[in-house]
Amino acid sequence: MTRQADAADLAGAAAAIRQADAADLVAAAEVARAALTLDGGEGAALVERLARPPAGRRWTALVMDGGVVMASVSAKDPAVGHLDLLAVHPDARGRGHGRALVGAAEEWLRSAGARQARFAGNPPCYAWPGIDVRYTAAACLAERLGYERYHVAWNMTADLGPDLSVEEEPARLAEAGVSVHAAGADRERVAAFVREHWNENWAWEAAGAAGLHYAERDGRILGFAAWGARPAWFGPMGTAPEARGLGVGGVLLRRCLAEMRAAGQSSAQIGWVGPLRFYSRAVGARAERVFWLYRRDLA
Repeated sequence: MTRQADAADLAGAAAAIRQADAADLVAAAEVARAALTLDGGEGAALVERLARPPAGRRWTALVMDGGVVMASVSAKDPAVGHLDLLAVHPDARGRGHGRALVGAAEEWLRSAGARQARFAGNPPCYAWPGIDVRYTAAACLAERLGYERYHVAWNMTADLGPDLSVEEEPARLAEAGVSVHAAGADRERVAAFVREHWNENWAWEAAGAAGLHYAERDGRILGFAAWGARPAWFGPMGTAPEARGLGVGGVLLRRCLAEMRAAGQSSAQIGWVGPLRFYSRAVGARAERVFWLYRRDLA
């Protein structure tokens, strides 16, 4: 193919891009399901999740036949824009759809005031920390378009087959005056604790998680753990400084994983992990999915 023909194809693809309406998002979910083959059928759920971000987030979904890109502006730094999801149906690859969609997303980010675009998760509502290295074509596209790799993140995987019993440890905690609970009507109380000790992003995830557990002593919350804030993932979790060393984190982790197993999962992704050693020792989790984070200044 000549350079002129390639440019013509790219221009034609760009002209076909439009802002998504409700019907387009349904179709985009199916595109993501077909394209994101390494995500265990979660592609459609990721589109649906990104289309329900926290209140106040500036975001868009741009589509064309066989492709979708979703982008958003960081609430923490409005000069930073995020390419949250890019998917091209296998039947539409090789026609410049990916480049055209990225270009359209960058243009939208510029119009929203962003001066930098990133292939990186925009917490708390994101698909992945960055580009999964196994999606090699996506990493190649980012580098071809001038994005630089600036950080590496990883997920851990915990198998849910081993014994996840937590019957003995709550009794041990009770001796120290600590009790553990599954959050129900008191979710907002737990979210307030998370907001106070960590940030609004984690509080939003905790409040909307499929499962939320916490520990308390004398009416004061000491730690929390959540699962299902993002499909099939565990997290976030945290323990207040005064409770560290009691074993609260391990109990809450295993309670969540046991609940995930009861919901039909055979493994759990522990997303965007910091303390590898804790999860490895507590439940035998292993580092498995690696993500490259990319960025490019917008002219």
